Amino acid sequence: MNLIARIGLAALISCIGLNGADAQSVGSTYTSTAPKNCRPIGKPSELDGSTTRSCPGKDGLLVLIAEDDLRETVSVGRNRKAAAEEPAAKVWFGPFNSSETTIEWRSVGEKPFAIIQRWHIADNGDPDKQGRPNTKAMLVVTRLPPGPVCHVAYVDAIANPTANELARKAADDFARSFACGKDEVKIIGTRGRAVELATMR
Repeated sequence: MNLIARIGLAALISCIGLNGADAQSVGSTYTSTAPKNCRPIGKPSELDGSTTRSCPGKDGLLVLIAEDDLRETVSVGRNRKAAAEEPAAKVWFGPFNSSETTIEWRSVGEKPFAIIQRWHIADNGDPDKQGRPNTKAMLVVTRLPPGPVCHVAYVDAIANPTANELARKAADDFARSFACGKDEVKIIGTRGRAVELATMR
């Protein structure tokens, strides 16, 4: 093998090695936002029962969950004040909704750059036998600091059998470069009823 070929082979091996290391360094960890694992902030409102709680996250971040009129917002920050001022804290879905209590943190090494959380969106067009709306599931990808915290992508969990994998790929591909307030939230995969409900205006 001549010198040029050896150099080319060495460069290729080095490139493969670096890519492999990068791929291995991106992974998921999980935290809970169940009320028992969080701290309530203030008392529930006597008018509408609205509540706010602060939950431990990763890398010194906390998760702030506010519920008002059967609708939730989820934001992340270094402290409660910072989380409450992020764009994510001001995004409301029109229909009644709630988030599940497991948060998936996508990280490079120990540094998280996005969270993925499953939401349930009430579908008034699909009532159950008691007349209450059935819910439709959707995964929300949210970018994390540095920079603003905002929704990056929605993945319909019913319309896409591999919704979790799609959400992870969306987080890895888009979250770090997503420009909150400029870029539109991306609809990943097949657009199903949950995404339709969540994006209704």
